[in-house]
Amino acid sequence: MIKCFPQRFNLLKMAVTAAASSLQLATTSTRPYFSSSCRVVKLGASVIVANSVSWTKLASVSRMSSISPFRQHNFMSCSVKFNRISTKAMSDSSESKRVSGLPIDLKGKRAFIAGVADDNGYGWAIAKSLAAAGAEILVGTWVPALNIFETSLRRGKFDESRVLPDGSLMEITKIYPLDAVYDNPEDVPEDVKMNKRYAGSSNWTVQEVAESVKQDFGSIDILVHSLANGPEVSKPLLETSRKGYLAAVSASSYSYVSLLKHFLPIMNPGGSSISLTYIASERIIPGYGGGMSSAKAALESDTRVLAFEAGRKHKIRVNTISAGPLRSRAAKAIGFIDTMIEYSLANAPLQKELSADEVGNTAAFLASPLASAITGALIYVDNGLNAMGMGLDSPILKDLDIPRDKH
Repeated sequence: MIKCFPQRFNLLKMAVTAAASSLQLATTSTRPYFSSSCRVVKLGASVIVANSVSWTKLASVSRMSSISPFRQHNFMSCSVKFNRISTKAMSDSSESKRVSGLPIDLKGKRAFIAGVADDNGYGWAIAKSLAAAGAEILVGTWVPALNIFETSLRRGKFDESRVLPDGSLMEITKIYPLDAVYDNPEDVPEDVKMNKRYAGSSNWTVQEVAESVKQDFGSIDILVHSLANGPEVSKPLLETSRKGYLAAVSASSYSYVSLLKHFLPIMNPGGSSISLTYIASERIIPGYGGGMSSAKAALESDTRVLAFEAGRKHKIRVNTISAGPLRSRAAKAIGFIDTMIEYSLANAPLQKELSADEVGNTAAFLASPLASAITGALIYVDNGLNAMGMGLDSPILKDLDIPRDKH
C-alpha cells in the first residue's frame, strides 16, 4: 500500500533538482514491483518515491546521504515493497560509447618514434605496440645508422620482428634521418657536416625533422623519445671529462626537451609524449658512468616540468618509462648488460627476463585514452626490481626461507 502526497513531492523534486548535476542512473538488476503509479529511485543510500514523475536523469546530490531529513519534515509517507534494486552512475557520453572490455585503440593516430635503428631495442618494441593498436608509424633514425637500417628493412631482415599479434607486418610509413644532438642547421659543426657518415642526408636536425613531418603529414598525436648516448659511459663519474658529461646530458636528456619543443606545435591536443629512463637515475649502478646516471635523473625531472608546461599550453601528456635491462645492441655497448639481467632474475619480485614487448605495451597504454589522466609520471617496467631495498643474492640472506625460481 502506497500513499503519495503530490504537493510535498513537488517540493522534494525541486530540492533534488537544485542540487543536481548531469549523471544518468541506469538500473542494472531487477526492477522493483509497485502497487501504484509512484516510482522508486535509489540514489546512493537514499530511496526517493515520486508521484508519476518521469525522472530519467538525476544528479549526484551533495549532502544527501540519507533520506531521514525528508522523513523528519513529512515529505514522504509511503510504505513500499520492492525487490532488490541496484544502480550505477555514468556520464551521458559514456553510454553512447559502450564497448566490450578496455581495448587500446589508436586508430587514426600518428606516432613519431625518435631513436629506432634496429629491431631489438625498446624503440622498435614501442613502434610495434603502437602499430598493433592501430597507430600510423613514423620513425627518426640516427643519420650514421640510417642506410643500414633502411637496407635491412627493405631486404626483409626485420620481417620476423615485424609480425604483429594479428599476423600482419608492422608498416613504417616513413623514416626520417635524425640527429637529436643538433637543434637546427646553425648548430652543426663543420666537421660533422663534412663527415662521410652524414653524406647524402639532409634536413636531419630536430627543427628540420619537425618541419618535414609537418609538411608531409600535418600533425602527429604521439611522440616517443627512445635515444641516449654517453661517449664515456664506461668511465666512473670521477674520471668523466666535462665534455663527456655534457655530451651525455645533451644526447640523453636535453634532446627530449628539444624534440618536444619543436614537435608540440604540430601535436594534436590530447596527445601523448613518452621517454625512456633507467633506475640508475635514483640508485647507484656501478659501471653505468660517464654522466649517464645524471642524464637520466635530468630526464625524469624534465618530465615533470614538461608535463606541466605541455599540459597547460597544448593539452599534451608527458610521461617516462623506467625500463629494466634488455639485451639490445645499445645496452651491450655498456659492457655488463648480461650481468644486470642475471641480477634482475635473481632479485626482482618477478623472476623472469623482461621482454621488450612489455615496455612497448606500457607505452601504448600511456599513449591511449585509457591513460587520459596520467601525466608527469614515472612508470616502472622492470619486473618490480625498483621496489627491492636489498639484493636477495647476498650471502647474508642465504639462510632465509625466500621463494626462489631456478633459472
